[in-house]
Amino acid sequence: MLPTITAFEASPDRGRGLARDMPVRWALEEVGQPYHVRLVSFAAMKQAAHRTLHPFGQIPTYEEGDLAMFESGAIILHIAQYHAGLLPSDTGARARAITWMFAALSSVEPLIVQRESAMHSERDKAWYTQRMPLVEDRIRSRLYELSMRLGAADWLDGAFSAGDLLMVQVLRRLSGSDLLHVYPNLSNYVTRAEARPAFKRAFDAQLAVFTASHEVNLQT
Repeated sequence: MLPTITAFEASPDRGRGLARDMPVRWALEEVGQPYHVRLVSFAAMKQAAHRTLHPFGQIPTYEEGDLAMFESGAIILHIAQYHAGLLPSDTGARARAITWMFAALSSVEPLIVQRESAMHSERDKAWYTQRMPLVEDRIRSRLYELSMRLGAADWLDGAFSAGDLLMVQVLRRLSGSDLLHVYPNLSNYVTRAEARPAFKRAFDAQLAVFTASHEVNLQT
């Protein structure tokens, strides 16, 4: 039985490959696992049927036989543990790759999401012009630390892993800003990952959903 993931019927990221189903698609493509996608509307996401899969009414979810999961990081860890290609076989290297998965989602992404939230919901507030430089300084500090650790290496710890997949997906959220370009090795890191065939397949699949929904909206 092929796994089934859920994705936005009309993604708010406008086809940029930033929605939460993107890294799950990417992980499945990396390990060569075919999958089904069930598209859900914003209204359906909040209904009881979807909340049985995702209690917070979001995407993605992952179903495989009797197993139902939510949270993209947990889903990717599950995929990586049961399919070769995203975690090293060596015990120590495997543990380090998982550590980088948590670092991406716990140490780097929250700062970037903070910036996005401020830009979307606080731009009209009196404190916005004072707060944003502080938010971006925290991001710069974390990017500097990450840049120093990556150095001249292609990937964070030897071969490409689920840790790189999640870290790159997090860094891609800075596209359109100048924050990442200060660190050429991080910019190149992202570009290198985006050149992977599995990334391209996942990106194209998500973009196709946006393109189809956009065309429907134009016709209506």
